[in-house]
Amino acid sequence: MAAPPRLCAGRSCMYDELLAVHTILRRGTALVSESFGRLAGGEPVGVKALVNTARWLIESIRRHHASEDVLFWPALREIVSTDAARIDGLGFALEALDAELHELDRTVDAIAAQQVTGERDAALVVVGQAALSGLPSAQRVQSVLNRHFDDEEAVFKELIPQIPDDEIARLRAAIVGGAPHTGPHLVFGLMEDPEEVPGYAPLVSNFPAAMRWMRPVLITRYRSSKRALGVPT
Repeated sequence: MAAPPRLCAGRSCMYDELLAVHTILRRGTALVSESFGRLAGGEPVGVKALVNTARWLIESIRRHHASEDVLFWPALREIVSTDAARIDGLGFALEALDAELHELDRTVDAIAAQQVTGERDAALVVVGQAALSGLPSAQRVQSVLNRHFDDEEAVFKELIPQIPDDEIARLRAAIVGGAPHTGPHLVFGLMEDPEEVPGYAPLVSNFPAAMRWMRPVLITRYRSSKRALGVPT
């Protein structure tokens, strides 16, 4: 049986938990972008693995921001009303991110529709799609996402001292609610590769016990997926 993760107390965990969620998505975006680059360059990349990972990433980013928009930022805006304008300003980047995710989604669907099974012509089409739209789109998603997360983290870090103690639990629950809820092998793998993210222990403590116990199996699956993506493990 897996040992329970070490926990920390309230306010000291909150920022690290946000970093943990953001780092999963930052690393996932980098992994997808790197894999598109390898595929565009003609290197051996498992197309099915790339399609599945990219779809997981797109879904997870969208779910994260939907959760933040409903649960986290409105609550923080209510608690720290004097900084409402700064909080509201963070939403401007989301339209650009949504547009880039839409383009990446279209490319992934087009690649999946080729149903590559080794036929040379279909494989060449996939490589061309990766080069012309997949890689540029993934790179734009990565750039916009990283800038947006940088801005969010800077604002939140400054506002933490103003948050009353009795509101910490509500905000922590909102942060956890924005974590990816699918692809547990990717969640665990990206939290640990290349090193553990800040907030690893408190975030993992919210996972179902069965998922924590399966960590070794999930990490093995993550490494297998990474090899299929053409990325060294």
